[in-house]
Amino acid sequence: MAASVLGSEEEKETGRIEAFSDGIFGIAITLLILNIKVPKAADIQGKITLLAALGAQWPAYLSYLNSFLTVLIMWMNHHKLFRHIRRSDHLFLLLNGLLLMGVTIVPFPTAVLAEYINTPEARTAAAVYSGSYLVIAILFYIMWRYASSARGLLARNHDRESVSAISRQYRFGPLMYLIAFVLAFISVWASVGLCIALAIFFALPGVTAKPNELIKSPSGKRIAREAGDAKF
Repeated sequence: MAASVLGSEEEKETGRIEAFSDGIFGIAITLLILNIKVPKAADIQGKITLLAALGAQWPAYLSYLNSFLTVLIMWMNHHKLFRHIRRSDHLFLLLNGLLLMGVTIVPFPTAVLAEYINTPEARTAAAVYSGSYLVIAILFYIMWRYASSARGLLARNHDRESVSAISRQYRFGPLMYLIAFVLAFISVWASVGLCIALAIFFALPGVTAKPNELIKSPSGKRIAREAGDAKF
């Protein structure tokens, strides 16, 4: 009975955190579309066609697509992360809040990149863009590192193999975004291209443990292992 009550409390606690986070992700991803403007009829009449005016906004479309997919993947990763986390504490709430702050910033560098990618300031715009993702990747790593350490935040029956795989992947993310940030000062398209490639990489489905897969415990007994994601 006590174990059941404890499980319910844990579910409710992390459920509130994830519900609040989902709202932030939803707002951030919705605001991205505001960077795409409808051409004013008065501005194009007698000068260019509507089709040409819409086509001229391709930087905004590219930035929107990349940022939308990236924020979507961040949300997916955040959701999968909470499949392992069942409890929280004051510091974890703070770290999650800082991560969400980073997510809400995404519409700004997206707008900057769309505006300046075809100008002499393109390198600065690409640096701001890739730099924002670098900060978010670092915050993701710090939050997961804290949650997965010996602090009792993970589910008691969490899949250790999956947790280890996630930790390895999260060490990889900040390094690659750092490379994208450095590339911004060398080649704008290489930097943006790497950000797109990373979005695709993190969207790929991870190796998942089979439900109710049996493994041997150190004592030699066969026990059921909870399924979990190796990558998110």
